[in-house]
Amino acid sequence: MAIEFSRTVTFYEGEWLDGNPALVGPRSHVFWLGSSVFDGARWFDGLAPDLDLHAARVNRSALALGLQPTVEAAEIVRLAHEGLARFDGRTAVYIRPMYWAEDGGYMGVPADPATTRFCLCLYESPMIASTGFTLGVSSFRRPTPETMPTAAKAGCLYPNNARAIMEAKGRGYDNALVRDVVGNVAETGTSNIFMAKDGVVYTPVPNGCFLNGITRQRVMGLLRKDGVEVIEKSLSVEDFMQADEIFSTGNHSKVVPVTGIEGRALKVGAFAEQARELYFAFARQGKNSTAELQLEKAGG
Repeated sequence: MAIEFSRTVTFYEGEWLDGNPALVGPRSHVFWLGSSVFDGARWFDGLAPDLDLHAARVNRSALALGLQPTVEAAEIVRLAHEGLARFDGRTAVYIRPMYWAEDGGYMGVPADPATTRFCLCLYESPMIASTGFTLGVSSFRRPTPETMPTAAKAGCLYPNNARAIMEAKGRGYDNALVRDVVGNVAETGTSNIFMAKDGVVYTPVPNGCFLNGITRQRVMGLLRKDGVEVIEKSLSVEDFMQADEIFSTGNHSKVVPVTGIEGRALKVGAFAEQARELYFAFARQGKNSTAELQLEKAGG
């Protein structure tokens, strides 16, 4: 039975393909050993904020997974705009550059970087409404850099996030609050996380177990520039249970409030609204993001 997809176009080996083209087979390294990385940028309302940063990050992710990036970040940006012209301009579009390995090295296990493939997939995907979502604390933990390629936005990391989300949904929540291996809060199953207490905004300090997101960094900078004290530190589940408000940041829908955690209801807070307003005001400016945002070594 064929799966119905929203309007989708994919650039692969010099041409644009419609729909969901078959690009790998059962002998492809990525199919059975998971050697894929990707990134996600967004187009909405004629805007594609920080597209250049997402394009640069997918190349860093490829290197972190032992792949060889083959397309310069600037060319990924150019191709994205070329592909966006194929849409009607009414529905938000997800922009997903990807690399994967076609073949393996020693005994087939490590990826052979010489067989790295690239595609750029664009598809219609409406933004999530800013009404908010609920969180349940997951029993699953984020891996450490010693156990998984956490410096990369790698496909092999996401089954663990999926387990956390499915567990949370099984308990009646929308998403999962995920901890690192020592029990500090890391992120949600799909985004970075912030909380506010007594007029100060806090967010988990990057420790290599989760991605220091591009939208996360952008929102931190915008809030600080607007006079808000934002502190990165180790945070416990109890800190979040006692928070005045919680919100998340991520590429898919940028800034979204959390309306409940483990059965405790939360109102949409002033900081979440401020962060959202600041982010979309920044996006509408359409400035060169690379010159404005200093990415940290943790890898955005």
